[in-house]
Amino acid sequence: MGQGQRRFYSKPKPAAPAQIEKADPADLYAALDLGTNSCRMLIAQPKGTHLHIVDSFSKSVQLGQGLEASGRLSRASMARAIGALKICQRKLAQHQVRRMRIVATEACRRATNRGEFLNLVKRETGLQMEIIKPEEEAQLAVISCAPLVSAKTEQLLVVDIGGGSTELVWIDLSRVASSERARAIMRLHQGFGHEETIFPRAKVVDWISVPLGVATLKDLYHDVEDDGARFALMSWYFEEQLAKFSPYVDAADQAREGFQIIGTSGTVTTVAASHLGLKRYDRNKVDGLRMTSDQIDTVIQTYLALGPEGRRNDPRIGRDRHSLIMSGSAILQALLRAWPTDRLSVADRGLREGLLYAQMCRDGVMEDGLL
Repeated sequence: MGQGQRRFYSKPKPAAPAQIEKADPADLYAALDLGTNSCRMLIAQPKGTHLHIVDSFSKSVQLGQGLEASGRLSRASMARAIGALKICQRKLAQHQVRRMRIVATEACRRATNRGEFLNLVKRETGLQMEIIKPEEEAQLAVISCAPLVSAKTEQLLVVDIGGGSTELVWIDLSRVASSERARAIMRLHQGFGHEETIFPRAKVVDWISVPLGVATLKDLYHDVEDDGARFALMSWYFEEQLAKFSPYVDAADQAREGFQIIGTSGTVTTVAASHLGLKRYDRNKVDGLRMTSDQIDTVIQTYLALGPEGRRNDPRIGRDRHSLIMSGSAILQALLRAWPTDRLSVADRGLREGLLYAQMCRDGVMEDGLL
């Protein structure tokens, strides 16, 4: 998705010719996600069982640049992040948003100078940022993907490929009626270990946060000069990190029928856009798309054939994504090699949408709704 692009999850009403109705600040919620590579924000209001996006922001800030070597956030990366956060702060003030969550993920979790950075954010922008744990990051990504779960799905793997980490959650839906499966997953906003209720709930079999994302995996193999060799090494190394994920051990014995993988990340949506041949990103064509492993492999092989220079100039990849697309593709290939399915559902949604839903659900304005 392009930077600052506005999105709607429900069909927008045509604008009045004279004046566009301004959203009531009392109805607005915001979610800001500062990741290892990007700063993203959504401002939305509940509309029935959907989110109506009022404003959005997305910018590459490379907060984790150099973190792998030093263990610290650099002054330059912090300055880039602060610059993006100031834009977000102005948007929040413009819309008079009162309810929000502003979170940071893997880069801040790992940085030894994270306290210094959070104090700087507060001083420079007035924003109170919190560093969320990997479990909550995984939980929020899962509930955002609930609407894409097939009624036939009994075993679900949700994969969120971030800049600094990759979250995987395996969910058993076999005891939930097919008509209730999406809502059962959304109830996971209460937590993976929440006690049972009278409502059907999805059972989290296992989850893992691998401290490797598109930026950190790229940095790990930056000294390998051959493009193809670097890609192969990244993919096999990532697969090795899955050995302790318990469903991985038994995956080979499971039937393909009833198993679904949902992928949410810039990598997954970029691969989908390349498959569709989109030179201008269109969320309506990408979100919910189901791709076969052969189709994904064809796109990845095309990326390899292009080489670094070709990828840099490919409009389907984009200037902000070209340097990270091969590390993301390596993770994606490893995942498809490991589990018993030949299809992947593409989700253009993730942590921010999960943050919005959790806030709205807590306030009772969209109970058990679908994003």
